[in-house]
Amino acid sequence: MSLIRIDRSEIEKMGRIERLNLINSCTGYKSANLIATIDNQGHTNVAVFSSVTHLGSDPALIGFILRPTTVPRHTYKNIKEYGYFSVNHITLDQISDAHHTSASYPENISEFDCTNLEPVFHGGCPVPFVKGSPVKLLCKYVNEYLIEENGCIHVIASIEAIFYEDALLNNDKWLQLEKGNVMTINGLDGYALPKLMERFPYARPKK
Repeated sequence: MSLIRIDRSEIEKMGRIERLNLINSCTGYKSANLIATIDNQGHTNVAVFSSVTHLGSDPALIGFILRPTTVPRHTYKNIKEYGYFSVNHITLDQISDAHHTSASYPENISEFDCTNLEPVFHGGCPVPFVKGSPVKLLCKYVNEYLIEENGCIHVIASIEAIFYEDALLNNDKWLQLEKGNVMTINGLDGYALPKLMERFPYARPKK
């Protein structure tokens, strides 16, 4: 199989969609999550994100990337207004509806009403979660950082509560996401189902 090289000058000459596809897929598989929010008037919103990442376990922090706010970003508005949101892992049977949440609906239209995704509230938590998601995080807005190079925003949040299906839990508190048919995203629109091949112990230098 031959190896193809594309330099930056060639990338910059590519059409917008081709460039989006190439750059978004070349960095590898990403998390597939639905971020659900609510505003102070009780209006819900849910949107697919592929940029949720672990930032630390003590304290428990996550981050995700928001594209520039040159157009309305309802998820961002709700998070800044209400302060809390949920992160929900996407399963195999949710991918079509999850992907549809990337469509640009007006602020007064909830994606929950335009898909088969259902909001559900757990344990008195103030924000909606996605019914059927096997792992759900209640998150609290902590901070944000503007990425000056492209105008994106890195949102930082603390994990306030974790909800997960008991079948996923191993004895050492490790969640085996494969058991919940948790998806990943390849590029912008490719959904993949990972399979666990091996789990290794903590790596230490060889003596």
